Amino acid sequence: MLYRLLSIVQRQRTSPGWQNWSSSRSSTSATEAHSVTLPAQAQVVICGGGIMGTSVAYHLSKMGWQDIVLLEQGRLAAGSTRFCAGILSTARHSSIEQKMADYSNKLYLQLEQETGIQTGYLRTGSISLAQTQDRLISLKRINSRLNVIGIPSEIISPKKVAELHPLLNVHDLVGAMHVPEDAVVSSPDVALALASAASQNGVQIYDRTSVLHVLIKKGQVTGVETDKGQIECQYFVNCAGQWAYELGLSNEEPVSIPLHACEHFYLLTRPWNTPLQSNTPTVVDADGRIYIRNWQGGILSGGFEKNPKPIFTEGKNQLEIQNLREDWDHFEPLLSSLLRRMPELETLEIMKLVNCPETFTPDMKCIMGESPVVQGYFVLAGMNSAGLSLGGGAGKYLAEWMVYGYPSENVWELDLQRFGALQSSRTFLRHRVMEVMPLMYDLKVPRWDFQTGRQLRTSPLYDRLDAQGARWMEKHGFERAKFFVPPNKDLLPLEQSKTFYKPDWFDIVESEVKCCKEAVCVIDMSSFTKFEITSTGDQALESLQYLFSNDLDVPVGHIVHTGMLNEDGGYENDCSIARLNRRSFFMISPTDQQVHCWAWLKKYMPKDSNLLLEDVTWKYTGRGATLTKLLTPAQSAVAFTKPVVRALNLIGPRAVDLLSELSYAPMTPDHFPTLFCKEMSVGYANGIRVMSMTHTGEPGFMLYIPIEYALHIYNEMMSVGQKYGIRNAGYYALRSLRIEKFFSFWGQDLNALTTPLECGGESRVKLEKGIDFIGRDALLQQKQNGVYKRLAMFILDDHDTDVDFWPWWGEPIYRNGQYAGKTTSSAYSYTLERHVCLGYVHNFSEDSGEEQVVTTDFINRGEYEIDIAGQRFQAKAKLYPITSYFTHKRRKDDVELSDFHGK
Repeated sequence: MLYRLLSIVQRQRTSPGWQNWSSSRSSTSATEAHSVTLPAQAQVVICGGGIMGTSVAYHLSKMGWQDIVLLEQGRLAAGSTRFCAGILSTARHSSIEQKMADYSNKLYLQLEQETGIQTGYLRTGSISLAQTQDRLISLKRINSRLNVIGIPSEIISPKKVAELHPLLNVHDLVGAMHVPEDAVVSSPDVALALASAASQNGVQIYDRTSVLHVLIKKGQVTGVETDKGQIECQYFVNCAGQWAYELGLSNEEPVSIPLHACEHFYLLTRPWNTPLQSNTPTVVDADGRIYIRNWQGGILSGGFEKNPKPIFTEGKNQLEIQNLREDWDHFEPLLSSLLRRMPELETLEIMKLVNCPETFTPDMKCIMGESPVVQGYFVLAGMNSAGLSLGGGAGKYLAEWMVYGYPSENVWELDLQRFGALQSSRTFLRHRVMEVMPLMYDLKVPRWDFQTGRQLRTSPLYDRLDAQGARWMEKHGFERAKFFVPPNKDLLPLEQSKTFYKPDWFDIVESEVKCCKEAVCVIDMSSFTKFEITSTGDQALESLQYLFSNDLDVPVGHIVHTGMLNEDGGYENDCSIARLNRRSFFMISPTDQQVHCWAWLKKYMPKDSNLLLEDVTWKYTGRGATLTKLLTPAQSAVAFTKPVVRALNLIGPRAVDLLSELSYAPMTPDHFPTLFCKEMSVGYANGIRVMSMTHTGEPGFMLYIPIEYALHIYNEMMSVGQKYGIRNAGYYALRSLRIEKFFSFWGQDLNALTTPLECGGESRVKLEKGIDFIGRDALLQQKQNGVYKRLAMFILDDHDTDVDFWPWWGEPIYRNGQYAGKTTSSAYSYTLERHVCLGYVHNFSEDSGEEQVVTTDFINRGEYEIDIAGQRFQAKAKLYPITSYFTHKRRKDDVELSDFHGK
């Protein structure tokens, strides 16, 4: 080995700021801690005194809430915050994480002036290295997004890298990204400064006080039980880091918080003979799996190895996190990578190898928001080794959520409710985080799927579809077919198929789309969220009329597309509802809405025994105890015996012929109009719920089938359908079809901050239906004042599908050369033979930068470009769905975009 490992000569540094804080509080000594009397009640109790907990306390107090208690089981900042490497990076793939990190950077910069506590903040800048062209493309995508939100960054050459950091070996680099305003900071001191400011604003802080469990009554937080007594409260915030999982399960009504800790290693060296300058940029060498920063004239360097070590599978092992056991054999690959990047480290003395726990989540994104099962129970945890960078912004957004009802930015991708209880299995979490931790530095390419924790929720057709060449993706635990590989068709191995360019499945999906347009395809869509709402009287209709924007008082058998809005008119859900009879409704929503939609309905529907809400997505009992709270004992007994419902989507012009033959019933529009639902026989099976819609705009039907009939009906379809050219299709074909028809999708194009008036959804709103509904007042106001963004379709003009980067989502949109918004989803249109993107256009004033009203004329008069990894492509914008054009395929050379017209 090319290094000398010396014995540890220095204990972990204790912050002078911490000592000052300790001497000023009565709760800091072990002796005094037992004599502290906690307040009997508070508005908010926060558990956790690290960056997350102190940030939430700081921001709540800044927003005017003062009756706040923060409890820490050890000392403030003595958990994972104490061991944080102290690198603040805004170079992130997710737009919301970029905004959170940017806010954190600005907050930490001014904390010292606000509190008088030194935080060690130093603006060093950062350099992200690229050893491959694919990595450089990834950095270019990040660079484009940073620039449009006002964070200076640039793509630089290896020569420039050497100028910024002379100790780096740059011979194997193809480029890099420089972010000059990134910084380093002392994490414990930041937490201390946040706590100090919160305390000055009235927050009461008690260390050496453990939360045993949260008190809950009728699904609402009522208090906390600690080792020093009870505190009554309305809100509880779980910022317990690696112990958040255990704490969530300790209640009588468990709160599922899916995260798991892994060991994380970094080394500290002695200073160089000529110490590194304090403003030396931090370095991220993702291809080498390491990061490097200046540390007291030497370096601090760690990374994310390919074979992580999960820890602490159960129990609170430590009140305060201590340095775990060194493992130089495990760290050796990272050390070798470090020595290749900085060869002069051979002569530098290594002082210490730090081993500390870091928590990771199943999808590499942090967890925040309110529990779906306990009102007033909020969570901020699972930071995936980005707690310092995200902590300031995350604390701000969570505080806004608590004070105002929703944060100022769309945080759905971070929302606790994106997970279900199924993602909290210890075995699942242990295996998934072993995949997630290496992915922190793996290449982020479009539509890559996790490989662990799979085949958790499978359709009865799974084995049949798998045998026919299905390639699978996972959504909310469900296995869904992406596409079907024909016999004798070879695809690239998984690692080689990761690309920013034209994928190897292009021709396969093209054939599936063609079949949907010319013959008939079947897609298993069983994963979609499905609820039934029933009452003995008119309560179901009355409740749904209040909860949804469209008019649901329609004749039996009719289907209504509608939004479930919040008070600001934003989409909490976008769904289809069929009226089964006068007192029963069937609701279909996106797959990942299962938990969120349930929680929203449960929150706003009246709690009387005459109203029955049932989740028929997968298991009729939904989330077990959660469901039965809305049922009487008799109703509960019935609910447990009802069948599970599967869903098959039959798409294409020959779907009418196929279903007519299988049902011996006429299925033409005259007999079975669009957006109509009725139960009928299909094959030998009775009671099949058939709906004349496809979620794509193409002709066809959705069939909702009791699970015991699913395989029979599928077999009959495939057998009888041979004469009609039937084949299987997957979700990639579905996405292409829906985007080219301008069908927006919740969670991608629609969210809680977008309204129907901003996305062409006016037809799904009935402002004058005679019954007030949630969000109506906000929509009336917006209708009067105008909208400040509009969803548009962009058809790329000068983009070569074979050689250019493909759009993904989040690409900047430019109007007349000025930034105007970003894309929300994209797909290749095999009908237009061009790429199509959906995205929101804003009208930013050139003088003030403030947003102005976006009119139809403003959209139509603009010249547009889409920025894909720094390269701009011309695009034509349209505001409304394209309709009659798609009845016949035409080549792109024959297409005049002026032919397009809206509904």
